[in-house]
Amino acid sequence: MSFELSREHEEFRRSVRDFAQAEIAPHVAQWDREHHFPVDVVQKMGALGLFGLTAPEEFGGAGLAPEDGPFTSLCLAIEELGRVDQSIGITLEAGVGLGINPILTFGNDEQKAQWLPDLVAGRRLAGFGLTEPGAGSDAGATATKAVLDGGEWVVNGAKQFITNSGSAITSLVTVTARTGVAESGKPEISTIIVPSGTPGFTAEPGYDKLGWHISDTHPLTFTDARVPEANLLGERGRGYAQFLATLDDGRVAISALAVGLIQACVELCTTYALERQTMGGPIGRKQGVAFQIADLEVMLHASRLLTYRAAAMKDAMAEGRGPSVAEFKQAASVAKLYTSESAVTATRIATQVFGGYGFMEEYPVARFYRDAKILEIGEGTSEVQRMLIARGLGLPVE
Repeated sequence: MSFELSREHEEFRRSVRDFAQAEIAPHVAQWDREHHFPVDVVQKMGALGLFGLTAPEEFGGAGLAPEDGPFTSLCLAIEELGRVDQSIGITLEAGVGLGINPILTFGNDEQKAQWLPDLVAGRRLAGFGLTEPGAGSDAGATATKAVLDGGEWVVNGAKQFITNSGSAITSLVTVTARTGVAESGKPEISTIIVPSGTPGFTAEPGYDKLGWHISDTHPLTFTDARVPEANLLGERGRGYAQFLATLDDGRVAISALAVGLIQACVELCTTYALERQTMGGPIGRKQGVAFQIADLEVMLHASRLLTYRAAAMKDAMAEGRGPSVAEFKQAASVAKLYTSESAVTATRIATQVFGGYGFMEEYPVARFYRDAKILEIGEGTSEVQRMLIARGLGLPVE
């Protein structure tokens, strides 16, 4: 089986790469220092069609048929943006995977018509409120509650680490909340749309993060926040299943982000190893350096193939053929685990190749080093991926 890209995909990749080099690369170091979220660039990404790659034409999307690989196209865009800056890459990944796709997949006609056109065009962003102070990997421990009162949901609780949730163009957050008790006795988890500006809904000041300085990330609080009963997203009590499906796609997209980072490390290290002179020649002639860069190239190829394979499986599923849901879940977790851990290793190697300069913020390897670690945590930690992979093999791991 071949995972070579089509001519159309290669042309699309080049267009995104050209955009990233022209619109992002010259400014990214300053944005990172200032923790600046570049709304104008995000909206240019929207004008380029990047937020609409998986959406149908009726909402302003690309309208790509499954055989044209819309999810693969999204992963390519994330990879190319992530090659220049991880924060911009995650802005697209979260904007589509966590913002648009839940409404596109589970929303009714009215919800889609109300929210999707602006989101797909990149004029607005949406967040996905899952993680809480006491509920991350254990999402079943969700404490946020939503109670029906007079035809409205009254939401109380808190969320944390929510991407695209408090920017100047954020229009809504979809929130998982307890809405009752299921027949099994477990909490009934549902998903509710909470628009920005809703009284009682507050995006708290952004985090002072180790990395992803350009990305918009906030804790959220809900204090008697009232929204219409019609803001229930999908079927009541199906919130748990909804976010699990959302995270499966997100794991592949995070893998694409990791591939972009590893690609950057290979390019930066190769250039530096040819330019940096010591002991009468370039450091690239030293096996201790050259072999490390060779290892990066191996990681890159393996990571890219795992990611493209999982993305191709997702597109094949949309066509009604190919793998089962279980097979895709396994492929997504395998790709996420390997690529994210490889990305962390790649940035460590790159920093070592650059030596003292790698520790200086004037070189991009320092930024990539800071940005890499979250890839092993977001969209399911490495430990969770190992658990899921083991379960997929039939092991009764807890």
